[in-house]
Amino acid sequence: MRGVDVILRLEAVAIFVAGVLTYLQLGGNALWLLPLLLAPDLSMVGYLGGPGPGAITYNLAHNLATALVLLAVGWFAAIAPLALAGAILVAHVGMDRTLGYGLKLPTDFHDTHLGRIGR
Repeated sequence: MRGVDVILRLEAVAIFVAGVLTYLQLGGNALWLLPLLLAPDLSMVGYLGGPGPGAITYNLAHNLATALVLLAVGWFAAIAPLALAGAILVAHVGMDRTLGYGLKLPTDFHDTHLGRIGR
């Protein structure tokens, strides 16, 4: 890894930690943390319709804009499950980016905004 890559990975770790701490601060159950962190990957079901629809469903569930909107609406409207979902999504996005997974391009599952993943 080079300079910018290290900065981006550290930033992703910070996003992950912020999401987890927010989830716990909002009263989220620590026992549910791991299963909920994996739940956004269910959006990959969109790939049953091909790489274009798959990229759309995956990207809707794997970006900070969606996560922060859910968190903010849940927070300000006092809808705890929505705020918790937003916090989990923030953490999931941070976790994925830390591992090098990015938003999907419509060409192939392995093509992401961070580059090609896999072999």
